[in-house]
Amino acid sequence: MSSKNNTEVIINGKIYTISGYESEDYLQKVASYINNKITEFGSIDTYKKLGTDMQRTLLELNIADDYFKAKKQADSLEADVTSKDKQLYDVKHELIAAQIKLEALEKEKDAMQRRLNSNQIDLVKLETELNDAKNKRKKATTADI
Repeated sequence: MSSKNNTEVIINGKIYTISGYESEDYLQKVASYINNKITEFGSIDTYKKLGTDMQRTLLELNIADDYFKAKKQADSLEADVTSKDKQLYDVKHELIAAQIKLEALEKEKDAMQRRLNSNQIDLVKLETELNDAKNKRKKATTADI
């Protein structure tokens, strides 16, 4: 676990010391976000006319709204990642099955190629024997004449 950081930040013109296990940059970023929200709301005339409690409540509600929208988007992205991971797993599984089938077909092709080569050798031998037999028969018939 990292050490706790104490950081001075300015929020709405006041200096606060905040503590957290996050980096100083992160804590400053959080303070900057809050200041941006205060500035955003401060530019709205109707907001300026509200009491301090109502202003604070509206600001808190807006920040909570931002949080829930970001969380919903993060959850949606996480669901997409999970779905893509499942699809990737399925595709990898199909790929492995296809590779296994391909290897089996290549072995079968090699076996058939060996049989074809053997059959071609046998065919050449049989053709040679046939030609030899024809030649002997031819010589025998010419010798008889």
